[in-house]
Amino acid sequence: MAAILAVTEQRGGALRKVSLEVISAARALADQLGASVDAIVLSNGAVDGAGNLGSAGADQVLAASHDAFGLYSPDGYAATIASIGGNYAAIVFAASAMGRDLAPRVAARLGTGCATDVTGLGVEGGKVTATRPVYAGKAIQKITLGGSPAVVSIRPNTFPVSTGAGKAGAAGTVAVPAFATRVTVKGVKAPEQAALDVTEAPIVVSGGRGLKEPGNFKLLEDLAAAFGSAAVGASRAVVDAGWREHGAQVGQTGKTVAPTLYVAVGISGAIQHLAGMRTSKVIVAINKDKDAPIFKVADYGIVGDLFEVVPRLTDEVKKLRAE
Repeated sequence: MAAILAVTEQRGGALRKVSLEVISAARALADQLGASVDAIVLSNGAVDGAGNLGSAGADQVLAASHDAFGLYSPDGYAATIASIGGNYAAIVFAASAMGRDLAPRVAARLGTGCATDVTGLGVEGGKVTATRPVYAGKAIQKITLGGSPAVVSIRPNTFPVSTGAGKAGAAGTVAVPAFATRVTVKGVKAPEQAALDVTEAPIVVSGGRGLKEPGNFKLLEDLAAAFGSAAVGASRAVVDAGWREHGAQVGQTGKTVAPTLYVAVGISGAIQHLAGMRTSKVIVAINKDKDAPIFKVADYGIVGDLFEVVPRLTDEVKKLRAE
């Protein structure tokens, strides 16, 4: 029976949320192909959460352990996955910072194609198909992956996490082949002001130049705190101005997000920004300019002074959550 390989991600010895989305996407694809799902965990020791991968849809969990795998090792990860990749019908990655770097490396080693930032997967005529936004999200491209294995990376927050899939999650191991280290990751620095990464948050509250000065991002931080599991994002303009760290930037040259709720505050909606957030499930725009482009993609729009609207919205969210 054919199998699908799901490549998980860990940081600091803990499985990242996007890993469950990768397994769920692989599971859905495997069910269409009549295949099983293997999840690979690359690390230098035990990983918290690895035991739960069966409930997300993994038939088998493969551990690849190496001293260099505490942090992302581009050469080691690529060599290890490629060493077994030829045995699979497809390999699924996350279109995260790591996945965007790793998926093409693996595809190149295997001599096959790679579809990135995928928002939909299917099977037609026995071949894997992938859909992805192109031209800054203005069109949807459908790709048929003729090579084997089919290599894809999925956009975070696009594929719902399966629960109670009831698969075995049986343990296995993968031998790490010898590899030459050309790139070494010395450390990972988390954004100072964001406890939750914008690519993984179910709610993102982003601010733009309309906030006038960096100190006013406190309004958005308060709104994010009222929501609970929310992250604060930013437009390129304010990041370039030094108001927020680059890790919070949403857009074509920043991060692509697809949360359940995206709140754009004081952001006009340049095409570069829309490319990074227009696949959000629900978009709310707050801007004093009724002709701002952001309103063309927003599900709900508030034309008004953000300094009046945001505090009132924060209060209402707090009231709702207190009920």
